[in-house]
Amino acid sequence: MASVSYVSASRVYGKDTPPALDSLDLDISDGEFMVLVGPSGSGKTTALRMLAGLEPLDGGRVEIGGRDVSDVPPKDRDIAMVFQNYALYPQKTVADNMAFALKMQKVPKADRDRRVMEAARLLDLDEGLLSRKPRQLSGGQRQRVAMGRAIVREPKVFLMDEPLSNLDAKLRVQTRSQIAELQRRLQITTVYVTHDQVEAMTMGHRVAVLSQGQLQQCATPRELYDNPVNQFVAGFIGSPAMNLRTAPLADGGARLANRVLPLPAAVRTAARDANLSELVIGMRPEHLHLTGGQPGQGPDGSGELTGEVILVEELGADALLHVRLPEGGAPIVTRTEGRKPPAPGREVTLRIQPEEIFAFHPGTGARLAG
Repeated sequence: MASVSYVSASRVYGKDTPPALDSLDLDISDGEFMVLVGPSGSGKTTALRMLAGLEPLDGGRVEIGGRDVSDVPPKDRDIAMVFQNYALYPQKTVADNMAFALKMQKVPKADRDRRVMEAARLLDLDEGLLSRKPRQLSGGQRQRVAMGRAIVREPKVFLMDEPLSNLDAKLRVQTRSQIAELQRRLQITTVYVTHDQVEAMTMGHRVAVLSQGQLQQCATPRELYDNPVNQFVAGFIGSPAMNLRTAPLADGGARLANRVLPLPAAVRTAARDANLSELVIGMRPEHLHLTGGQPGQGPDGSGELTGEVILVEELGADALLHVRLPEGGAPIVTRTEGRKPPAPGREVTLRIQPEEIFAFHPGTGARLAG
């Protein structure tokens, strides 16, 4: 096992293009499960490939276990990579696929067989599967074989590049829990790349959020959800996404849909110090609560919005309401109890507490203190 460090690591693909990865500084502890997440083009896969030695660095360095490996060939970095497309040899059996790298390293056959059987037990691959060819396996089984091939090498670091993308939704949920449990048992430093923020939040000890080649925030899943540092992280983390609207400041709060939503004093002070006349407010769907009261200021000092339900997404235990405010624009989404949600066309009142409102600078996107 080993720690991993990116020290001002950069990658530029073209002279007239912005960096694919721009001075990334990130420390990953020994035995940690780190997830790199972001939209397409954010630099997450580039960062993983640089760690694997598949992409050169145009600046900075990459360290494994305190050793600078920036110019070390991939085969000498003691890492094992799991790819999105499994990359199994179709003509070899499951056992031979898993043992192939060990065979190339001249590991004695008895030791190879022992490692393959240990990995198969860890991954619930019974002995009957070991003699099959990849074409005789399901997608989930193929992915476990690909993981087994990495496990038998007993590397210092696991690298996983969107390994669940080719699986169906149910199998993806099942396999991600298996990967998280396996990493917990093996305690091997793991760097996992995904574009799926639900995957990131449910698997990682910490999550590094990237956008346009730059690290936005690295923190635990709970910290990212509760305390995003900027508008991008706030909008990216959370499912369904946070409601974000630009609102002018007025009367100690933010005016939205002809209502004034109260803001914490610290936010008002920060907005005044920055000489702002408006800000971007964020409201998570689960923080907007349906109320049967009359529209207006809530009796507990909360803010209230009224609007028309235009769409109901029934999810079973929960329902998502898309509510159109009088001012128009994108609808507000709120999560509510799923048994008897309001029907489309009905007017509803939504209440939110001041401390549950996020506020961001409209120019920089930075979060205002609150």
